[in-house]
Amino acid sequence: MEMTFVSTVILFLLVIDPFGNIPIFVSALKELPAKRRMLVVLREHLFAFVIFVVFMFFGREFLALLRLSDYSMGIAGGVVILLVALRMIFPSREGIFGEFPQGEPFFVPLAVPCIAGPSTLTAILLLVAQAPERRWTWILAMSVVMVVSAMVALGAGRLAKTLGDRGIAGFERLVGLMLAAVSVDMLLRGIEKYVHYLQIPT
Repeated sequence: MEMTFVSTVILFLLVIDPFGNIPIFVSALKELPAKRRMLVVLREHLFAFVIFVVFMFFGREFLALLRLSDYSMGIAGGVVILLVALRMIFPSREGIFGEFPQGEPFFVPLAVPCIAGPSTLTAILLLVAQAPERRWTWILAMSVVMVVSAMVALGAGRLAKTLGDRGIAGFERLVGLMLAAVSVDMLLRGIEKYVHYLQIPT
């Protein structure tokens, strides 16, 4: 299945899960004044976006340096995303990304791993490995997702009060279910490529 601009935006939204990150943002920013909270949200999204762009332009070289194939990245990416999806569906006390330190967040845990998590970076590496000539399409898609994520994060307090704990938990489980389907598709495509590679005469 070829990834279009719209499908890429949806994939990034599912992997980053801005609505599922609402409890994390609320907890991390609750001690900050409103103006400072806005600056921190924008700063952390900028950090994450820079990381995404670096991975998009140097992802292929990164794969070559580690001697990783497309199908191995597909299988590994599917496994990582599946683990994140399972933690969404069956949450633990530590949350999706585990515990994080108190105080004003700087880079960790909001930019990494809340926004730029391993599953998102793996998805970017996989997309670049499959279609390196479409880097600017992936960057544009990620730009849209960053705007959406920042808007959700800025309204995290209000959204948390409106949806309530049960509403957020239910939405996160729904996203986790869809993300699990995406991860299975990535696994199947990676396995299919590996089987095809084994069948090619050497």
